[in-house]
Amino acid sequence: MQTRYLSTSEEDMRIAGEIVRNGGLVAFPTETVYGLGADAFDAEAVENIYTVKGRPADNPSIVHIWSRDQLGLITPEVTPMMEKVMDAFWPGPVTMICQRIFTVPYVTTGGLETVGIRMPSDPAARAFLKAADCPVAAPSANLSGKPSPTTAEHVREDFDGRIDAIIDGGPCEFGIESTVIDMTGDVPMILRPGIMTAEDFHERLGVPVIMDPALNKKPEDPDFHPKAPGMKYRHYAPKAPMIIFEGEEEKVLEAIEQMKTEHEMEGENVIVLEFGQNGAIDAAHELFAMLRDADRENADLILAAALPQKGVGFSVMNRMLKSAGFNIRKV
Repeated sequence: MQTRYLSTSEEDMRIAGEIVRNGGLVAFPTETVYGLGADAFDAEAVENIYTVKGRPADNPSIVHIWSRDQLGLITPEVTPMMEKVMDAFWPGPVTMICQRIFTVPYVTTGGLETVGIRMPSDPAARAFLKAADCPVAAPSANLSGKPSPTTAEHVREDFDGRIDAIIDGGPCEFGIESTVIDMTGDVPMILRPGIMTAEDFHERLGVPVIMDPALNKKPEDPDFHPKAPGMKYRHYAPKAPMIIFEGEEEKVLEAIEQMKTEHEMEGENVIVLEFGQNGAIDAAHELFAMLRDADRENADLILAAALPQKGVGFSVMNRMLKSAGFNIRKV
């Protein structure tokens, strides 16, 4: 298969939409990460996403829409609390877990009676979804287990010659996946943290939200029972082992430098992740790209300092811990 490389022009959006309507796969930019999309109601096309990604069948895809008018195609009921979430956060980096309408294929929902729905804010994503003229099922556009893609080049590395088209919309704005919030219970529950935090939901909705207790726990912990099936799988992993150092800043920096020196003396290529001035926001934007760069540079070891686990820092640490296989050194 020859993968087509498309711009964000109106004509290329038309081409991308036609590919999806005909059962093909298109990678497209969003404000979070790049997604790998297919018609959410075409079970065979969605199955092809799982095949090319190597994605477990019980790991649901998120259904992307460009208009609230499409909600009725996916979920049988829109509650007042769902309306509040949409008013506050859509379009944007928030996925709502809702009841599935019977016409949504189980392959799209990972066999569940619920479905994740998101309305992205990225202009290219919205133009593509409008051109497709159907809800689009799309997990992240990476091989399963690898760091999520935040540029079209990342997608090309994984899928050139394996999917129909890639839309190049430039680097993603935020760099980590959307916040996933379960709206099917009495109290909204965050199943996957993202740029929009529990504090954001409380402030803008005026009601408390709770966090899935399994977040940031090790899979081998006895109380690790994630409500979102995808959270139990290996994610974001670079090729090289990664170690996260936790403790007082000065001691952490000393420990990182000492380990870096020791391994470099053995001839190893050691990469230290250093984020920008804006703390967790920069870390969110840069993390996945840095991990992919480390792979490209044939790193033997990756070292990083832990972030404060509050707000967006909690969300980024969720990804970092999984990237490192929960390999933490306390200093």
